[in-house]
Amino acid sequence: MAPPPTSDDAGLVARAPEGDNAQPLTISEISALLKRTVEDRFGFVRLRGELSGVKRAASGHFYCALKDEGAVIDGVMWKGNAARMNFRAEDGLEVIATGKLTTYPGRSKYQIVIDSLELAGEGALLALLEKTRARLAAEGLFDTGRKRALPYLPQVIGVVTSPTGAVIRDILHRLADRFPSHVLVWPVLVQGQGAADQVAAAVRGFSALQPGGPVPRPDVVIVARGGGSIEDLWSFNEEVVVRAIAECSIPVISAVGHETDTTLADYAADRRAPTPTAAAEMAVPVRADLALTLADFAARQRRAVYRPVELGRERLAARVRMMPRPENLLQPQAQRLDDLAERLRRALGDRSARGRERLAGVAARLSPSLLSRSAAEAQRRLDRARLSPSLIERPLRQGTDRLAALTRVMSQLHPEKPLERGYAIVRDAGGKALTSRAEAAGEAALTLQFRDGTLAALPAGHAPAAPPPPAVPPRKRAAPSSATQDDLFS
Repeated sequence: MAPPPTSDDAGLVARAPEGDNAQPLTISEISALLKRTVEDRFGFVRLRGELSGVKRAASGHFYCALKDEGAVIDGVMWKGNAARMNFRAEDGLEVIATGKLTTYPGRSKYQIVIDSLELAGEGALLALLEKTRARLAAEGLFDTGRKRALPYLPQVIGVVTSPTGAVIRDILHRLADRFPSHVLVWPVLVQGQGAADQVAAAVRGFSALQPGGPVPRPDVVIVARGGGSIEDLWSFNEEVVVRAIAECSIPVISAVGHETDTTLADYAADRRAPTPTAAAEMAVPVRADLALTLADFAARQRRAVYRPVELGRERLAARVRMMPRPENLLQPQAQRLDDLAERLRRALGDRSARGRERLAGVAARLSPSLLSRSAAEAQRRLDRARLSPSLIERPLRQGTDRLAALTRVMSQLHPEKPLERGYAIVRDAGGKALTSRAEAAGEAALTLQFRDGTLAALPAGHAPAAPPPPAVPPRKRAAPSSATQDDLFS
């Protein structure tokens, strides 16, 4: 390689020195040379540093800077590798980036193309966990007021766990011992790549089930996993899992790890169980205990029902002992009845004796001579009573005189008596006597009755009618005469 030109050789126009065959390089050429040199030399590196300026582009690529106390290097992770990160990258996290160094000719910068990004030790993992917990707690996802009570006796229990681990067997065995229930298992990965997304999808899937659908909706959901390190349990610290549990419409029991293990899923769940077996115990009561409780309630109910009856019997027996005996109540009346019966017997005897005495006195006054004397006196009174004819003739004469007077009055008041003095009776077609001109004018035909017969007539203004049949003249009744009447008593 030719030595660099000195200032004395510099001219207005660039000229290649004599004997120099090196051609000037373009910026692109030197950038390409640098790129190949860096990538060949640093084709695989692991860098430890603190994340800074973390951002995700709309294309899905991940950009950041790694720094320590004295230097900074830019980093980029392409979309495919960024989607496989097991944690949420944030500023301030200490990480270990694995990849290769390269240059970016557009800015004359070198950077690391990151293939994988890991937290630098458990301390960094705990720091990330604490930052995530504080951020989600600030949103209210862990508030105790959001916690819901578990159903006392769930009919269907949903379990989100691995179908091949010991956890599901422990849960099913414990449920069978305590209270056999209908269990729905949603199989998921519980650690590794994609585990968090599967757990979140399972919780949301149970929450989306509709009551009465083809798949029964659980009354409680258990999210369970066995024990392990913080890295093994990290899927249950992912934000997607925490939000799915907090948004679930079904009460959730978190049973992740052993009693000393704590994840963010425990804070978001309605109840935290120290172990999966304890979660099964929380979900259902003991069937035998319920049977004993029901039996005890039934016995208490029977005692409560029978106790008033027993108390009533006791009170009745006490009152019966206080009441007098029936024979004691009847003794005074029985004695009084005997006394009255005795008095009645004596009274009847006395009455009979007095009756016999009176009968004997009356019988003594009844003698044949006394009866004969009374009969003779009655005969004498009958003989003195004489019957004279005048007592009968006088009432008969008085009755005859009254009868003759009534006969004379009757002959004068006979309705046809005025006909002998030249009067006539006006009758209608039915033979009814008319007493006024208005009645006669309203008739179509009239009949005039005289002493010796009848005559048909028409009121003025009426057409002549057919002559009525000749009426039979009434038989003249002879007026009674007091001169010819015989005396019934002469």
